[in-house]
Amino acid sequence: MTRQASPQGLTWFQDARFGMFIHWGLYSLIGKHEWVMHTDRIPVPEYEKLMAQFNPTKFDADAWVRTAVDAGQKYIIITSRHHDGFSMYDTALSDYKVTNTPFRRDPIAELADACARYGIKLGFYVSLLDWHHPAYRFRAESGLAWEDYLAFLHGQVRELCTQYGEIAAIWFDGDWPRHPITPENEYFRPGGSFEYEKLYDMIHELQPNAVIENNRHAKPLPGEDIQGFEQDLPGENTTGFNETTLYGLPIQVCMTINDHWGWSRNDRNTKSARRLVHVLVKSASVGGNLLLNVGPTPEGEIPALHQERLREVGRWLERNGESVYRTRAGVIPATRETVSTVREGHHFVHVLDYVSDCVILSGVPGNVQRARHVASGQELELEREGANFFVSTEADRTTIYIPPELRDPYDTVIELF
Repeated sequence: MTRQASPQGLTWFQDARFGMFIHWGLYSLIGKHEWVMHTDRIPVPEYEKLMAQFNPTKFDADAWVRTAVDAGQKYIIITSRHHDGFSMYDTALSDYKVTNTPFRRDPIAELADACARYGIKLGFYVSLLDWHHPAYRFRAESGLAWEDYLAFLHGQVRELCTQYGEIAAIWFDGDWPRHPITPENEYFRPGGSFEYEKLYDMIHELQPNAVIENNRHAKPLPGEDIQGFEQDLPGENTTGFNETTLYGLPIQVCMTINDHWGWSRNDRNTKSARRLVHVLVKSASVGGNLLLNVGPTPEGEIPALHQERLREVGRWLERNGESVYRTRAGVIPATRETVSTVREGHHFVHVLDYVSDCVILSGVPGNVQRARHVASGQELELEREGANFFVSTEADRTTIYIPPELRDPYDTVIELF
């Protein structure tokens, strides 16, 4: 029987609700996106030349982790190796790695140390697909076999599970069974099975509390602990490649802070703090986490605008975090203006928009007797009407009036208990 993450690990993950995703690698030097090796058809020897240029002298692991802390994020997942095959840590299994660049340091080791200092958990993105490894892409030319690539892949995962202390998650990407293989991407085709059962069992044995997500855009397999959605809210498929069925697992939404995963010098479409708060609470309302991505520059810095957006979200969470952390999917039906979360019998109504002065809800549990405006702490009386605030209950209808001075421009949270 395939192992799963421990109950403690799953509970911690669901309680955390908000994490930072980091896509960083050689592709940042080109400044387009993380798929540039494929989209621009850059030959392996040409792409390898980027190693000689990679020297992110402004990289500061503590600064990255402090940004996550300021944002209210509880964990970080960083690319250990993306599809370009370049390892961003000091692996013993390849010379194609960050410690063989002019930088020479292991940024993941430094990040692990900083995370430990600040109480943030660390996890790793691992690409299953590899555009560089000869046993993945060039078996005929190299004389290598698929088993050679499996030894490399499983060996790197073992390194990540044993060299950086306790980890929160392993996040796999690059195996998309529902996506067609075309002549343009024929070299994406794996040479056989990834042997997931063996791979997942190894992770769960070495790191019992770590959760596994595989971004396959399909029904989760045994051993996978969470169901993911890429650039979409749970159950939605605006991108065209997400599975819309929910399978009863904890959920994680991964989303970019702008339009790209890796740093893109021309991407100015940074999401507003209001939009980010809405994605966070909508994810939480159906039992999901938000893994929000930033792409550091080739110098090793998180862009200043992205830092400010994250701090704006953090300031909202300072006032309203109890309605997000340690919550589970809400039981009060969502409306055009609201979603809800619940924690230990306390229901949090997130008012995201106003079409009138009143927010009308149905399905509020009958045992609700009290109400509180979360940001101010002001306790409210049910069925009380007045100049400042009232919550009135009539049959299966609860009406909430929130005067302008109490309305948060991002999300006004009312606790019902």
